[in-house]
Amino acid sequence: MRKNEEEHGAVLLRYGKNILFGGIIALALCLVLLLIAAFGISRGILSPSMRYQLTVAACVLGSFCGGGLAVGQCGGTRGLFVGMAVGGVLFLLQLTIGILLYDTFSLDSGALGLLFGALCGGAAAGILVRGGGRRSGVREKKKRRR
Repeated sequence: MRKNEEEHGAVLLRYGKNILFGGIIALALCLVLLLIAAFGISRGILSPSMRYQLTVAACVLGSFCGGGLAVGQCGGTRGLFVGMAVGGVLFLLQLTIGILLYDTFSLDSGALGLLFGALCGGAAAGILVRGGGRRSGVREKKKRRR
């Protein structure tokens, strides 16, 4: 294997590790936010009819934070890809837990909202969070000679 191929492999491994770690952090934060929402519903602060909206909001916020962490660790110019990948990992983790805990599998009960929420939260993190590999500061425009 050439050195260039080894460098590509190391970069892909680093990206994959950061995406998986960001997805796990996003899932943990999503579960914490859902616990807070359940506490608010049980105390009467939040309406029980807002369950689905609270679930999607927790998914978006969790994906945003996990995606922001992964984008910050990866650096480079692929922030949108990394953020959306973290959203995809979050959705796959939620889907896996749902399949393990419940008897039936149905996408009709709001799974598409969770998918789009996770992808949008990760994409927002990819756009808004600055990666670690970029230079800080503003580039000056080159002046033309006449």
